[in-house]
Amino acid sequence: MSAATVPVVIIGAGPTGLTAATLLGQHGVRCLVLERWAGIYPQPRAVHLDDEIFRALARLGVAEEFAAISRPCHGLRLVDRNHAVLGEFRRGTAAGKHGFPEANMFDQPELEEILRTNLKRFETVTVRANAEVTELTQHGAGPVHVDYVDRVTGEEHAIEAQYVLGCDGANSVVRARIGSVMRDLRFEQRWLVVDVESAAEIDTWDGVHQVCDPARAATYMRIGRSRYRFEFRLGAEESVDDYRDAPRLHPLIAPWTKDVPLDRLNIVRVAEYTFRARVADRWRDRRVFLLGDAAHLTPPFIGQGLCAGIRDAVNLCWKVAGVLDGSLAESVLDTYEAERKPHATALIRLAKLVGTAMTEGGEFGNLLRRVIAPRLHRVPGVAGHILNSETPPLRPTDLVARRRSRRSLPGRLCPNAPLGEGRRLDDVIGGRFAVVTTQPPTARQAADVQRLGALVVPAAAGTPLERWLRRGRARAALVRPDGTVQRAGRDLSHVVGGLTAVRAS
Repeated sequence: MSAATVPVVIIGAGPTGLTAATLLGQHGVRCLVLERWAGIYPQPRAVHLDDEIFRALARLGVAEEFAAISRPCHGLRLVDRNHAVLGEFRRGTAAGKHGFPEANMFDQPELEEILRTNLKRFETVTVRANAEVTELTQHGAGPVHVDYVDRVTGEEHAIEAQYVLGCDGANSVVRARIGSVMRDLRFEQRWLVVDVESAAEIDTWDGVHQVCDPARAATYMRIGRSRYRFEFRLGAEESVDDYRDAPRLHPLIAPWTKDVPLDRLNIVRVAEYTFRARVADRWRDRRVFLLGDAAHLTPPFIGQGLCAGIRDAVNLCWKVAGVLDGSLAESVLDTYEAERKPHATALIRLAKLVGTAMTEGGEFGNLLRRVIAPRLHRVPGVAGHILNSETPPLRPTDLVARRRSRRSLPGRLCPNAPLGEGRRLDDVIGGRFAVVTTQPPTARQAADVQRLGALVVPAAAGTPLERWLRRGRARAALVRPDGTVQRAGRDLSHVVGGLTAVRAS
């Protein structure tokens, strides 16, 4: 059977795969998305993303659409088993340094519908539903051979790709085919997840409620105008079947729904999930890459599971596009796992720590929480740390210079700062390299920047960009197409020199 050819095959059309396809479409890369199912999975799953990922959605061109279906979160409230408040950390809902609210609640099927509709703008991208991948083969450094079957007709197909992105979830076929295995970070809890739709107003504080009780840890959050999410840790002898009917479920949700009658609560879904902490040991085999849940599983306590997958796509796709068009050396693809794996692992460990602190420890743990939690907001810097949406900087690679101090900028995201006239940095950069500088470049430097397909962004005195550089003890920074700082310092020539480091020879 002869195989057609395409530069990139993306396996899986969840948020990670759709993000990757859109980013490649923006670069004009021809790609095929193979999705096992007929359409969008209708049940809600992820419900939170931060301002960094909202910023990524804006780059995809769907900021307004996402704002229309999402709800800024007002913060975090820690409560005991009787729902007495232990501690409260309020968050503003105004735009943060990336130009969007720092915590946002949403319904995943609605987000996926937005991403799929937006993807239709790109003629270079094809989505094929009911396409189940059965085999991946590679021979040396040659293209990847992908076999798949049409689940409706049973017809077999084959295609060859220069690169394959495995975005096919926790039970990834791609991961299995490249011989990668999940490394267990020793966290596993069974939880009951309940989604409720109600036209009746559930009158409670409009933020995330975390019940800190090892006997029945729970989480509540409002995720839309009339949609609510409840999560309850299951006991060893319990299962989802114990709570499928509304009368048996009602005692669990009643502390929040209060006087709202059962017949006004539409139970959208009752499901059992096992929260796990895992990272794949290998994220790449030659021309095949793992992204999203295929590469890592994050417990939901800090709301970073979906965010991590979108970060994978944002990190990798501009590199793949650059290698395909010849502007970047193929070696830049080595930086994907080197940058993303430690970052994802750090957030998984943080989620594990937060989950353990809130749900474990028995009665002694409850006592500690009652003593400590009410005082946390009084400790200088603690509230800001808990509510801070900033994630760790990337580790040094060929695309991230070594950091000289904790304040150093390499590896961190450049803020999507306002530039005047209603524009922000991303509106000007448009997915290119940029040199942000307080110093006017010489004619030679400006010509070098332009020749290498980048642009200069002045950071005038007193502007947010100038203050950001000053806090990082720098006068200039080289910002990659994904918004990450590659190099920064006081010498503009040194910063501009970073543009030539990854270019194809």
